[in-house]
Amino acid sequence: MTTATPVSLNEAVLREALSGLTARPQKTLSPWLFYDQRGSQLFEAITTLPEYYLTRIERALFATYADDILREFLTPGAPATQVFRAPDPFTIAELGAGSATKTGLLLAAATRLQPHVLYQPIDVSASALEAAENLATTLPGLHVHAQVANYVTEPYTLQHPANGAHSNGNGNGNSHHPGAPSSTTGSSSSKVGSLGPLGFTHNDPTSRSRILALYIGSSIGNFSPGEASSILSRLRSHLQPGDALLLGADLAPSPHKPIATILSAYDDAARVTAAFNLNILARLNRDLDADFNLDAFAHRARWNPAESRIEMHLESLVPQTVHIPTDSRMHSIPFLAGETIHTENSYKFTDGALHTLLTHSGFTPTRTFHDPTRSFALTLAHTL
Repeated sequence: MTTATPVSLNEAVLREALSGLTARPQKTLSPWLFYDQRGSQLFEAITTLPEYYLTRIERALFATYADDILREFLTPGAPATQVFRAPDPFTIAELGAGSATKTGLLLAAATRLQPHVLYQPIDVSASALEAAENLATTLPGLHVHAQVANYVTEPYTLQHPANGAHSNGNGNGNSHHPGAPSSTTGSSSSKVGSLGPLGFTHNDPTSRSRILALYIGSSIGNFSPGEASSILSRLRSHLQPGDALLLGADLAPSPHKPIATILSAYDDAARVTAAFNLNILARLNRDLDADFNLDAFAHRARWNPAESRIEMHLESLVPQTVHIPTDSRMHSIPFLAGETIHTENSYKFTDGALHTLLTHSGFTPTRTFHDPTRSFALTLAHTL
């Protein structure tokens, strides 16, 4: 596992906290602050809740369409009835991978197409990436090169290994090397021209692997339209002709998907989402020695129809002042009763809005996979 961190994590947390909590007229905290070890655990718990339809539907889409996604990526427009041969070697990368439980379904399909598959997960949470790395123990031929990075603010790399190489292989399918540069490609145990399980052979050692980049879980919805376009444009700069993006996005309310259903996904009866939201304050207490009283704040989830988004806030229940110490001074952050910290957005998209976002970011949408109620979309888009 490699780390791309230009500043210390605590320094980044401090900068974000002081910047967001002194913002006017609305105090904010960036959602990447959710994902310390405890926050990552809570989010994994959220994805199993009955109210949280996003993960359940997206996983079902992967279970149904994994082979079709790879077919459309590698041979756009090929009929499903055609016997499928992968024309080029490929690697799968993922922004905001987390523990990669859904991605495992696509990776399993990939390992059926070629004997070695390089998986490149990128996430701000090292603990979540450890779970992603464990996929290599259950999928023979899978090799994992994980990067700990905030893909919004920090540099990251995507590898295009040469044909037959899977990068940094160590014989057990797990390719993480603490301290190694994220752009390093090591020796490989796979052979150029090796015969895949479907009978295809790659004989050109100079050809490069194509990249299928995943950005799923509707993570794109956590960002404003401008920020979302910037993230996708930056990802596009890492890609080459023949590569593609698979974007997972939650769709806007419809007659089959009422607003109440969406709201309950962010305000569950077991209050796991509330604990997840409040943990961002607990993190500031742990990392920065701040003195937030978690009992004096409450989780709030709201639907903003004008922006087509869910907003998560933490509401101050009483007038109070919170303190954050630094080497130079003690920072005092006053709160009025009823004042909120805006911690997260979750934009809900139409198919048209997704098409516009992708084309403005340098991609050509190729095919969209929907669930029967059209609540969620997996959109495959090739590079322009």
